[in-house]
Amino acid sequence: MQYWLIKSDPETYSFERMKKEKTTFWEGVRNYAARNNLKAMKKGDLCFFYESMNGEPSIVGTVKITKEHYQDPTTDETAWVCVDVTYQSTLKPTVTLKEIKANPKLTQMALVRLSRLSVQPVTEEEWEEVLQMSSKK
Repeated sequence: MQYWLIKSDPETYSFERMKKEKTTFWEGVRNYAARNNLKAMKKGDLCFFYESMNGEPSIVGTVKITKEHYQDPTTDETAWVCVDVTYQSTLKPTVTLKEIKANPKLTQMALVRLSRLSVQPVTEEEWEEVLQMSSKK
């Protein structure tokens, strides 16, 4: 199993909407590095759901990959793909970008180094550390 982080602006697609809908296709990615990460995702992989706007940017929950990459139905360009994701859990409390940047164990996390990349890998150690940060609050 691999771990990932997907970003969304709540005005575009909020985590609250994800919780209500339960499953959606993660579409609209138009960056080649992010697209390649979508292509690398496998059914069963887990993702952090990161909200990048509206208040403090934070990891707010987790979703699971339930369908591997396929043609993004929002475009005719065959270069772009999407995956299906299903709601798994809510992080209570959330883990803010500020807290992540302050944690010495997460200095190499893609979220810190490649902040604009909308779909990014997360190591197992980073995954566990973020979950631990949420549970210790």
